[in-house]
Amino acid sequence: MNLTDTHTHLFLPEFDKDIDGVIQRAKENHITKFFLPNIDSSTIENMLELCTRYPDNCFPMMGLHPCSIKEDYAKELELIEEYFQKEKFYAVGEIGIDLYWDKTFLEEQKNALRHQIKLSIELDLPIAIHCRESFDEIVEVLREFTTLSFDSAQEDPKKPRGIFHCFTGSMQQAQTVIDLRFHIGIGGVVTFKNSGLDKVVEQIDLKHIVLETDSPYLAPVPFRGKRNESSYVYNIAEKIAELHQTSIGHIAEVTTANAKAIFGV
Repeated sequence: MNLTDTHTHLFLPEFDKDIDGVIQRAKENHITKFFLPNIDSSTIENMLELCTRYPDNCFPMMGLHPCSIKEDYAKELELIEEYFQKEKFYAVGEIGIDLYWDKTFLEEQKNALRHQIKLSIELDLPIAIHCRESFDEIVEVLREFTTLSFDSAQEDPKKPRGIFHCFTGSMQQAQTVIDLRFHIGIGGVVTFKNSGLDKVVEQIDLKHIVLETDSPYLAPVPFRGKRNESSYVYNIAEKIAELHQTSIGHIAEVTTANAKAIFGV
């Protein structure tokens, strides 16, 4: 059995003292692949260094996180494009819009999202979308690049694709994500008692779901409130298995196949 953590920040300072142990614990819990979303220029080198140390397990993304978008975001985007010419990345991410803390740079966030979606299409790479208090705004941008009307089952490589990371929305929003031909990233929130996400996840076909931790954030029950780590993907898979009344082995098989289809590894 192999599980995949499609979104984990193992390169952040929270893991500096015990990263080898963190990865070993994850492997002992059958998690063998970790996809690392970049945040901004300050995190690139640490992320790449970890991927060099664990080339069979850690796979980098490159992008500019919406919370890092300020007046000088154009310089950050230029640097990101330069890195795409120097290194191999498996997605453009994490990118998106975050209106939870501050709406000051909404237009800049939209422009950066558009820019990075265009880049993903040019490079034929998936995107990892960060969506916080901004679902409608992100869907509006995505619909500039695509349409919800498809005449064929054939994937159009010129349309954006990827994952809505850390999905916590309604079933209606989940259906919108699916109609846009994106996968739904499910993390620790599904285990929270009053989140309501469990009621949504039990209705979503497993073929649309991938697993993630968003480490070091949003640890699942029974670790809620503590540092999250990739080994806890197992706990998330257990919860989804319970919701879908199936085995954790089946959850692993389907969600890992979904991740491979998205990232190519």
